[in-house]
Amino acid sequence: MKILWVKAGKLLPVDTGGKIRSYNILRGLVKRNDVTLLSYYGGARDTGYEKEIAEHIPGAVTVCTGTPDSSVIDYVRRLANPAPYAVTKFTSPTVQTKVASLLEERRFDVAVCDFLAASLNFPRVLETPTVLFQHNVESSLWQRQARHEPNLAKRAAFKLEAAKMSRYERAAVTRFHHVIAVSDGDRELMSAMTDASRISVVPTGVDLSQFDSAGLEKSSEPLVIFVGSMDWEANIDAMDYFCREIWPVVTTKVPGARLRIVGRNPHARVKRLAGDSIEVTGTVASVIEHYQEAAVNIVPLRVGGGTRLKIYEAMAMGKATVSTSIGAEGLDVNDGRDILIADSSEKFAESVISLLADASTRARIEKAASEQAARYDWPVITERFEEVLEAIAVRDVDPVAARTQSKLVGAALLSRPSFGNEDVTYHGGAAAEGRPYRA
Repeated sequence: MKILWVKAGKLLPVDTGGKIRSYNILRGLVKRNDVTLLSYYGGARDTGYEKEIAEHIPGAVTVCTGTPDSSVIDYVRRLANPAPYAVTKFTSPTVQTKVASLLEERRFDVAVCDFLAASLNFPRVLETPTVLFQHNVESSLWQRQARHEPNLAKRAAFKLEAAKMSRYERAAVTRFHHVIAVSDGDRELMSAMTDASRISVVPTGVDLSQFDSAGLEKSSEPLVIFVGSMDWEANIDAMDYFCREIWPVVTTKVPGARLRIVGRNPHARVKRLAGDSIEVTGTVASVIEHYQEAAVNIVPLRVGGGTRLKIYEAMAMGKATVSTSIGAEGLDVNDGRDILIADSSEKFAESVISLLADASTRARIEKAASEQAARYDWPVITERFEEVLEAIAVRDVDPVAARTQSKLVGAALLSRPSFGNEDVTYHGGAAAEGRPYRA
């Protein structure tokens, strides 16, 4: 297939959940298909990035829009636009022209709009079968963020953006020929916006060649770890909540316990959490060494959407994880077997304490976690993604015919499990990806 993939923001470094998902799927697709990645980004031109992305994804096309970073001034300037800020700030006449030109010149079999952020750069009339790759249900993410934001001014802004996003997202999922969601939960939410038969699910994966528990020594230190982009509002809220309401209980029961917060660009609110038992690392070259040293992985998210790739990475490393339901949302995990789910601060603290204090329970969870994550290697996920693209890639058809094909594809895929888990009971983007911006 000839595939055009349009991505807002730099794809490298691969340091956020959305980038990890897109990068690994793209790397798999280029092995068997003719893929053109259009990667556009703001700020000053970065020739180093342009050279590097061409090495990772041969034939990649880059566009520097010169758009300034997110700011309150930029937000106010775009406030009157009916489209949400998370979309308008990634919309560029230069990119619109480039996308139209590529679609016209190269006759692609199918195009992929990666994240809703890039959507307004596609032509109003989509003559090429085009798939919207929804890593999150964005309106749900913004609504949750508004509910948990303590700052009154930011809460008002998030409520406004949630309302804008709800209207825009509903129109967008109908406009594109087909939608790929990352979880059954996301598909269910978007089914209220469009026909469910037009939505396919491709689950989250993990790089088993990189995250592997084989040969690792079990941690003997009571080290608890959180890994994530620390400039994302959801992660900031999670760490603020955990350190305020849960960590004091843990350290009372396990006096030697230490917490390590690992992730790029820590917000000032996160930096202030550092203390005698809490370490904030900032950007690290690799998270693998930190996972190796940890006894327990935590995901105390109260806000979010899509799926949490970091959970599968920790599981693949053979680490026991405690997560909220939102933190593990959309993942094929099983409470009490390969993960512990805790939605109250009391239960979350109890779960962390039990794993730190009881080596046999921790070992049981670790073994099951490693086995479960092994089912989701990226080559398997990429094959599933490619299957959806192949089914929707109908050349030289009018929009009505393409939409009919999308429904047939969705119906066929809905008739099978979203992934090969017949024997398992189911229990369960940063500013560059259109996420709530950091102020």
